Amino acid sequence: MIRHTVVFRLKHEPHSAAEREFLDAAKVLADIPGVQKFEQLRQVSPKNDYSFGFSMEFGDQAAYQGYNDHPDHVAFVRDRWVPEVDAFLEIDYTPLGRQPVEKPRQGMPPKAS
Repeated sequence: MIRHTVVFRLKHEPHSAAEREFLDAAKVLADIPGVQKFEQLRQVSPKNDYSFGFSMEFGDQAAYQGYNDHPDHVAFVRDRWVPEVDAFLEIDYTPLGRQPVEKPRQGMPPKAS
């Protein structure tokens, strides 16, 4: 499994129509073959200057490469990402060791399997 994440700051004013249009346009990425668990994320703390994040998973390197080469991804990067993103950090990684175990929240019973 490969997890592809990118955090970024847009050139648009916060909460503007242009910001919404960019995020709506990015949803095309979720439909590219091989993409799993596509999420759009908004920063909620002042820890860095990035406002948004995208996260997605791929079953293997071939699926990730297929995503990178897919015409919809290439077009999104060319037509939306390059002209509208002010700064970004991209990370592609795989889990180390065992998959994480979901722990119950304090005071909450464990989920039934």
